Amino acid sequence: MERARQGPRARYREQTRAEIKDLALRQLAEGGGTALALTRIAKEMGLSGPALYRYFAGRDDLLNALIRDAYDDAAAAMARAAARSAKGSRGVRARLHDLAEAYRTWAIAEPHRYLLIQGAPVPGYVAPADTLERARAVLGPFLPLFATGSPGPAVAATVDEMTAWLAADGTVGAWVARYAPEAAGPPDTPAGEARAASALAGAVLAWTQLHGSVSLEVAGQFAGMAHRGGTLLGAHMEMLADAFGLDQAPA
Repeated sequence: MERARQGPRARYREQTRAEIKDLALRQLAEGGGTALALTRIAKEMGLSGPALYRYFAGRDDLLNALIRDAYDDAAAAMARAAARSAKGSRGVRARLHDLAEAYRTWAIAEPHRYLLIQGAPVPGYVAPADTLERARAVLGPFLPLFATGSPGPAVAATVDEMTAWLAADGTVGAWVARYAPEAAGPPDTPAGEARAASALAGAVLAWTQLHGSVSLEVAGQFAGMAHRGGTLLGAHMEMLADAFGLDQAPA
């Protein structure tokens, strides 16, 4: 509908920007962040260098757009996986595995885009501030799962640190409340604070496990080894689920 309301000039600009981004992604897939060259993109499109800068102010502006798109696509994939997994009678532990596998599947299908958002694409590049909320959208579906947990001694120190983070940064509490409202309220009670801290600790720990395992697999570090990346990631998620007592009856 929005596209239909645009005039011909706006549609042409949008199409040209999309073509530039497609060519940039191809360069990234072929040679990584250092292969990104606006002059080569302009040549392939039959544009002059100055003409290209009418669509993107420079390399970093183009990288910003690519990173925003990648985060948004990854977040959409995670949201779809969470919605599918929530249907039926699947337990929390099974849903954790579903989300982890969805994250891995997206990364393997889009390795150059995954590395773009999980590493430093080019030396000296600093991602825009708005990518923080986009990154949180990728991890958001994990929050309600860990809000149901009963964190054990192995993660107690992390939960304590997340409790302090929630108290110090209101944006973090708002993030938890958006994805796991049952964990955030009533926030000023010990039970509410404990659920929010469990949710946050679990999501952060899931992120570190996902990033470590998936990054190694995407970078080809498992080549020549006998295990599957999914098997290794599944083991990480099982240990994390055990640490948070997911699907276990209260003692």
